[in-house]
Amino acid sequence: MTENEPNWTFYRTLLGVFRAGSLSGAARSLGLTQPTVGRHLDALEQALGFALFVRTQQGLSPTEAALALRPYAEALESTSAALLRAASGQGEGGGVRGTVRITASEVISAEVLPSILTALHDRHSDLSIELAPSNRLEDLLRREADIAVRMQRPSQEALVARHIGPIELGLYGHRRYLARHGTPTGVAALGAHALIGYDKETPFLRGMRARLPALKDVRFALRTDSDLSALAALRAGFGLGFCQVGLARGNADLIRLFPKQIAPRLDVWLAMHEDLRDSPGCRATFAALAEGLTSYVTSGRG
Repeated sequence: MTENEPNWTFYRTLLGVFRAGSLSGAARSLGLTQPTVGRHLDALEQALGFALFVRTQQGLSPTEAALALRPYAEALESTSAALLRAASGQGEGGGVRGTVRITASEVISAEVLPSILTALHDRHSDLSIELAPSNRLEDLLRREADIAVRMQRPSQEALVARHIGPIELGLYGHRRYLARHGTPTGVAALGAHALIGYDKETPFLRGMRARLPALKDVRFALRTDSDLSALAALRAGFGLGFCQVGLARGNADLIRLFPKQIAPRLDVWLAMHEDLRDSPGCRATFAALAEGLTSYVTSGRG
């Protein structure tokens, strides 16, 4: 590090202020004192030669120059976290140890992975797992995660990817809902029912409307971008909604509707950065996920 080069800890503080919007909030989230956060920002501004924030009635507002730095600071944060995870797996004795960070969708993280990760931990008790439930596609090349479960084929060449198979979705209604409102006699009758859908237009929704014109003008009684919230509403009997067939088979109260007409599929892939193939912890986790997800995908077929 050159004499005028900022300490990279300052960039961590910068991100803390970005996210909290105040020195006090950043201090709490980072475990620092407010004066220390202020000194870090002052030192960073002095080293860079420009202001990073201006004070407003709402708190600290980032300058355009600061906003331009944010993605690079986030990349530093991801790389630093990945370095620590990699270092945690080294040491005497070798074996499967350290920390592995996994990202997957909300539903897969909450409904499918717990049993797989429990079996993995039973086999390798020195291995720690970080699970990041997110429907956003974390960038494995930037080391935001070590292993990702994705519903589309990874496009980056520097990844080790394995095709797990398709997850079939179905349209379901809870037994209580159908008892109160009746079972729709056909796809065209869905407009008369309470449907659980998305808050924003999605490629999945556009595809379904293209295949089933009857859904084109349908009105959702409940909109949410959280797949877990939609699944909870379906289980509570709010209305009709989509559910992975493998999950619905574990709940006898969920009744599938029009399986021949409505059976969209999500393609499941497992991906890992190729530099991690020699990490015992990542190798063991990747293999356990591949085995467990393949079993889950197979359970939802036919």
